[in-house]
Amino acid sequence: MSRNTPLPLGLRLLFGLLSSLIAGTLLLAAVLAGAAVYCNAPPKKGPLENAPGIQFDESGGVLFEVREGESAYGVGQRLEQAGLIKTRYFWNILSRLGKDYIKAGTYRLAVPASQMEIRTALVEGRQVLLRVTIPEGVTLKKAGAILEEGGICPAEDFLAAAGDRTILDAYRIPNETMEGYLYPETYFFPAAFPADRVVRTMADTFFARIREIAPESKNLSPRELNTIVILASIVEREYRVPDEAPIMAGVFYNRMRINMSLQSCATVEYIITEIQGKPHPRVLYNSDIEIEHPYNTYIIAGLPPGPISLSGRTALAAAFHPADTEYLYFRLVDESAGRHYFSKTLDDHIKAGSLFVKGS
Repeated sequence: MSRNTPLPLGLRLLFGLLSSLIAGTLLLAAVLAGAAVYCNAPPKKGPLENAPGIQFDESGGVLFEVREGESAYGVGQRLEQAGLIKTRYFWNILSRLGKDYIKAGTYRLAVPASQMEIRTALVEGRQVLLRVTIPEGVTLKKAGAILEEGGICPAEDFLAAAGDRTILDAYRIPNETMEGYLYPETYFFPAAFPADRVVRTMADTFFARIREIAPESKNLSPRELNTIVILASIVEREYRVPDEAPIMAGVFYNRMRINMSLQSCATVEYIITEIQGKPHPRVLYNSDIEIEHPYNTYIIAGLPPGPISLSGRTALAAAFHPADTEYLYFRLVDESAGRHYFSKTLDDHIKAGSLFVKGS
């Protein structure tokens, strides 16, 4: 067939059809691409300030919560209602095409953000982490209040989890609560974090720390460890300067060896504040140290039924490695410096002054 010979009609029709199909496909692809670009782009109006389920942080970002068990379609609907995405239908397409699932939690979204950017954040689980510091020497109740105030979990849920027998048995705790077995430290938790996971995280941290402080602790029975944890919790509430903590621990061990009452002001303060619910006392009087209660180590011999605080490294190290002395008494003599007077005899102890208790 020569160069100038026209193509047969059938071929011309075929080529025309193919050209139309290609052109139509390209046009459809361009339309779909344009639609995807349009739908993916953030809404021009931005997020709605009064939309339910979102709140703005100080830097202008939006905090958005993915609820536990919530479907991707439900999330898309709420994102659309909040003005964070243009249309939930494109979100549903992305969810069908994506192989990964979005994760529950609270997220900070830097707006304006595309749908794909939002989905990536939710799929990767880049949750907002709230910083919360549990100070050394606080009780379970005070720790619960701090966690609730920090937006981590309700105090009531925290206390319930700390007394959950399943968790207690998992960590072989022979007490009624996790008091003393949760490590006081700075933590980073997502907002509205499950209370049982908060407790487990703090307990895991506690056991990791005591393995660092006293590797020999792994050979102790739960009862033997509990004795040290209770004593550490008392030392935590008694010492004010770190170098005195091992001496105080030595005093308490000396008293226990001769079956002498521990006479810890901290245990009486625990009764007053945690059990009776009264304000923290600055000074203890005779009427206080005569309170009849199992935690009052002035009237019972040996240790109280359980720990009275969450102990930090200094107190735990002191309880594991007490100073070897003959002291049986100590008394605060310099409140500003936090110094105590240690003595071997009751006469010397009485001469030292009044009874003070450590601030809350």
